[in-house]
Amino acid sequence: MLPCLFKKLFGIDCLGCGFQRAFVMLCKGEFTNAFEMFPAIYTSILFFIILGLHLTDKSRNYYRWVIGIAIVNAIIMVISYIYKMSSLLN
Repeated sequence: MLPCLFKKLFGIDCLGCGFQRAFVMLCKGEFTNAFEMFPAIYTSILFFIILGLHLTDKSRNYYRWVIGIAIVNAIIMVISYIYKMSSLLN
């Protein structure tokens, strides 16, 4: 696994911490554990699929889909990060 530079520099998790471990869990079929590790795993994968389509399929315009999924993904990441950080403080 690649180390998180943000965590090494500042000592706290970043918004994306847990993505690699969640992706490995997803590949192993541990769907619930992957979601618990990183709640935005499914929207992140959907984002990368739609982004790939946007970059390769020039006959269609996926711009609105890319932006919409990016916004939803960012909201899920921020909410889960706030929840994780608040549970660490208690």
